[in-house]
Amino acid sequence: MKEYERVLKALANRRRLSIIAILKKRNEATVGTIADSIKLSFTSTSKHLNMLARVDILDKRQQGLEVFYFLGARVPEVARPIISLL
Repeated sequence: MKEYERVLKALANRRRLSIIAILKKRNEATVGTIADSIKLSFTSTSKHLNMLARVDILDKRQQGLEVFYFLGARVPEVARPIISLL
């Protein structure tokens, strides 16, 4: 139950839902691109991305100085129905 709570809390934010919707459309994006898309600072966007990554909704890869985020391969089962609606 506690794991469900963590995942659902991560999804209970309009900015994080927007990030997921963007990544569904684009497959992957840098922190800067996502920040521009949701009209939020780089730092705040990074915090949202890290929260989603901690619950396995997102994965990331680094290429040089840029970090690219994308939907994770191990998205928790409880999150899948919500993500499919975005």
